[in-house]
Amino acid sequence: MNTEKVEGKFDQVAGKIKQSVGEAIGNQKLANSGAADQIKGAAKETWGNAKDTANVVRDDERAKANVQGEDLKYRTENTAHNMRESITSTAQNVKDKVNEKLDNLKREHNG
Repeated sequence: MNTEKVEGKFDQVAGKIKQSVGEAIGNQKLANSGAADQIKGAAKETWGNAKDTANVVRDDERAKANVQGEDLKYRTENTAHNMRESITSTAQNVKDKVNEKLDNLKREHNG
């Protein structure tokens, strides 16, 4: 377990306590701060999980590349390229859909 996961869990518990105390004494600022700490902790824990997963995948891919004699760098670059293409394509599609909806609204509004 990495430090982000531990810190994230701690922040979530501390935030829950802070929120509960704030609500019990009627201090909205303290309660809101506790909720924010919980969100921050959840993000830290998730980042820690992502790092752990990336390390496992990286180690697994290295092992596979060594066993199969494949070039890990080529495979990684190819995968990264494919992911970039997918992300940019999705972003373009979302942009096009939003613009299409906006154009439709303009036409409806202008009659």
